Amino acid sequence: MKLQNTTHEFELSQRFYFEAAHTLSRTVDAQGSRQIHGHTYEAEITLTGQRDPVSGMVLDLAYVRLEIERVRALLDHHFLDDITGLGPATLENLCLFIKDQLIHTVAHLSAVTISRRASGDKCTLRLNA
Repeated sequence: MKLQNTTHEFELSQRFYFEAAHTLSRTVDAQGSRQIHGHTYEAEITLTGQRDPVSGMVLDLAYVRLEIERVRALLDHHFLDDITGLGPATLENLCLFIKDQLIHTVAHLSAVTISRRASGDKCTLRLNA
């Protein structure tokens, strides 16, 4: 009897929240307003990979939480316009910023999602494998 070598790909995610204020130049606003306003953001990072045969994990989520807390501290209760490397505080730029902060420390990072539930907005950045 031949044993089949089966590999499984797992997808793990970890969610975190942050509160932040920003301005955006709007073309839809008749006055061209750049008023300061804030949001509750929900961010989710996704890891995709195979589990380590010894640990049984794709990556230890305790480690992932430590890295998330480092990034969260850069964003939570900050004025996003002042964050170096973010650019205009769009959902797209927030995804890229979080990806740039985690890509070298969190193995198997495959997606970053930012949402603002109160307004129904959501953006997902999928990283190429």
